[in-house]
Amino acid sequence: MSGSSAPQLGIACLQALHDLGGIETHLVVSAGAVKNLEIEAQTDVRDLDKLVHVRHDAADLAAPISSGSFRTLGMLVIPCSMRTLGAIASGNTADLVSRAADVTLKERRRLVLVCRETPLNLIHLRNMETVTLAGAVVMPPVVAFYHRPSSIDELIGHIVGKALDLFDIEHDLFTRWS
Repeated sequence: MSGSSAPQLGIACLQALHDLGGIETHLVVSAGAVKNLEIEAQTDVRDLDKLVHVRHDAADLAAPISSGSFRTLGMLVIPCSMRTLGAIASGNTADLVSRAADVTLKERRRLVLVCRETPLNLIHLRNMETVTLAGAVVMPPVVAFYHRPSSIDELIGHIVGKALDLFDIEHDLFTRWS
């Protein structure tokens, strides 16, 4: 999770993965995300520990996920701030989020960035183009209504479900188009 608005997306994703079981999860929470968890979700980062297998310190560049020899299915940054997007696009691996993303790209594993910002400026768009050309998937959290959501939680579930679809993770977070 990085410091963009909408930490509820990250929390919902962690909850969904926890509920599905069988998927080892490693969490990194940037300093900005820690603050947004407090402000927007009234949640302490330690409250997320029950939903993950391991939580890594964002400053720990020696964490297992900072190495390509640590096998993963991929990486999901949800939400992804424009700062984190820029760091990944430029290869600036000053924290564990950007380092792990860099490793994910170099190992040709799935990297999904749920970039949450609006409107977008040219720098944002160029950074999105750069990471896409490097192999990442940029997935803005766009709401959909074809599944007839009746709550904010259902809108969030659809966004999280679309992100999990990109990793071929089976779920029932929304009703699919039929």
